[in-house]
Amino acid sequence: MKRSLIMYENYSIGGTTKFHIGNVYMKMKFKRFISLFLFCSLGAISALAQVEQKPAANDAAEIAKKLANPIGAMISVPFQNNMDVGIGEFNGSRNTMNFQPIVPFELSEKFNLITRYILPVITQHDITNENTQQSGLADALVSAWISNAKVKNGLVWGLGGAFLIPTATNDMLGSKKFGAGPTAILLKQANGWTYGALVNQVWSVAGSEEGTNVNQIFTQPFVTYNWKSGTGLTVNTELTHYWESSETNAFINIMAGGILKFGKQLIQAQVGPRIQVAATEGNRADFGVRTALIFVFPK
Repeated sequence: MKRSLIMYENYSIGGTTKFHIGNVYMKMKFKRFISLFLFCSLGAISALAQVEQKPAANDAAEIAKKLANPIGAMISVPFQNNMDVGIGEFNGSRNTMNFQPIVPFELSEKFNLITRYILPVITQHDITNENTQQSGLADALVSAWISNAKVKNGLVWGLGGAFLIPTATNDMLGSKKFGAGPTAILLKQANGWTYGALVNQVWSVAGSEEGTNVNQIFTQPFVTYNWKSGTGLTVNTELTHYWESSETNAFINIMAGGILKFGKQLIQAQVGPRIQVAATEGNRADFGVRTALIFVFPK
């Protein structure tokens, strides 16, 4: 049985993409579809920007800087959507909506506890075979880092644990296993730049005997540049290596975004392409698009 890949953290362009609507299958040119999607996404963000109240430049820049730090001491609620098309031999599609709130806790003057919860909702077509469809919750990943509360020279570090919870509602979307392992992050912020890397290693520790054993490492190097207006550009690589099968899945994500304000609510909107550069058997996508809305709750 082919692995139905789930990325928690996490192409060749061309061909056709097949979508299932009721009992009717429509084929459209891949490039035309991606162009239309990007046009609509950018148009929607542009429309939002016209009706929102822009925060002060200093406030926007500070919020953007904090959001560039994955373990910043600020409550945020991201909704991240990944749409991948042209997957595998059946030219399938997968949409993954990640609900991933970040909640910090102050432990002392020197240390914070930063927690992140990732709950994916997946809908996929023609991945496991032709004319097939699976949808539902995937497994959740909960991470917790002890981090430095006082930042010197722009250096931020975090050490902690990552915990896999079998919340999947479809057998093809999860492992049926509980997992645990270490996680760490190191980054530096200076002159509008944020760069660093996040890593975790997860092993299955309990769960159904019918499930799939988990032994994988996830690495995410990233770099962000934010202008004083709060507009920013982020490039990251999300790489998952499966030790038992010696397979690797990797994406490069390029995101442009900005800070918006609706009344008192601050939101960061982002959009950009995701390009698969390595894939497990039967899971390579031709192309993908990532969009995100991040609700910010500064102190």
